[in-house]
Amino acid sequence: MKNAILGRCWLGAVAVAIGVSACGGGDEPLYRTLDGKAPIVIGHRGASGELPEHTLESYARAIEQGAHCIEPDLVMTKDGHLIARHEPMLDDTTDVAQKFPASRQRTMNLDGVSVTAYFASDFTLAEIKTLRAKQPRAARPQQFNGLYEIPTIEEIIALAKQEGARRGRSICIYPELKHSTFHAQEAGFGTNVFENKLLSILHNAYGNSKSAPVFIQSFEVSNLQYLRGKTQIKLVQLIDADDVNDDGSLKLSAPYHKPYDFVVKGDPRTFADLLKPEGLAFIKTYADGVGPWKPYLVRTVADGVDRNRDGKITINDRRVDGSTGVIEAAHAKGLFVHTWTFRNDASGYGFSDPKGEMQYYMRLGVDGVFTDFPATGIEAVRGL
Repeated sequence: MKNAILGRCWLGAVAVAIGVSACGGGDEPLYRTLDGKAPIVIGHRGASGELPEHTLESYARAIEQGAHCIEPDLVMTKDGHLIARHEPMLDDTTDVAQKFPASRQRTMNLDGVSVTAYFASDFTLAEIKTLRAKQPRAARPQQFNGLYEIPTIEEIIALAKQEGARRGRSICIYPELKHSTFHAQEAGFGTNVFENKLLSILHNAYGNSKSAPVFIQSFEVSNLQYLRGKTQIKLVQLIDADDVNDDGSLKLSAPYHKPYDFVVKGDPRTFADLLKPEGLAFIKTYADGVGPWKPYLVRTVADGVDRNRDGKITINDRRVDGSTGVIEAAHAKGLFVHTWTFRNDASGYGFSDPKGEMQYYMRLGVDGVFTDFPATGIEAVRGL
């Protein structure tokens, strides 16, 4: 595809997020996406490769770099507010241990794993607002630690709307409901309190419409099924795995082998089962798209070549050999595919060029990519 053509049709990427038509003439789609529009770039936890994740500053940087969507992972505070943290635990991403005594820690069951930590559900929003974010990855910039607050979903929505108005483009939000079963049972909020709170905020901000610039995602199933009965906002079923085996197959080990609500209910299906034809048909009954971990989407072959030139042959040197068929099968069911996570500092399968890695998946037909480095994602789309 020509860069000039992409330039003329650049609004098509935003159109995917807000549900409007893309530009372009003729019957032949410019892209292999579900609707023929440009794939979208989702700022994963904001521009988390540069700034501490899930902060207004990180989201603002992602927007500045051109991200079409920003992704807040959501957990609930003791007094029922939704804040942006990757997990219910505050330990790794905030200075909570410097602000509160160890007696505020608690041991809880998180998706079948016993975890002792400072849990957001044991802190009020006022207490959360005394905390400051920190970068959890040691190899990433640490000079911003201790500078930024923990935002609420309302503050994130306000930022997206404000920046969208200022820049003359729609900026979608892509909230993830983190650990619904944990919030309902272990944290003691009760069934669907988490979901109802989010819906109330989103409907108030955007209305109950499929064209709203919002995607709601989850690794669990029951919460999305519940939401389908309450909202027209786009829903996305996330698909996880524990690791990749030496032969390139997906390793499915607890707690990453299946949705945790399936574990609780005794449902035998795994995440991999949900990407089979019957699984995709099931997902289509309640969701608009799927969000598989990227190794589910490409075939790989071990051929002894040191592709990343680090002097040793590992799984990351496997040759990528085209699509597994998951993208095509999902599209055949009318489901879009948003895959994750692309990182400049952690490319996979011998891709030494992070932009090239994203472009490979885009050319296969993915409808969107989650990346910690949105600027690179935008470069990838522009270079298709």
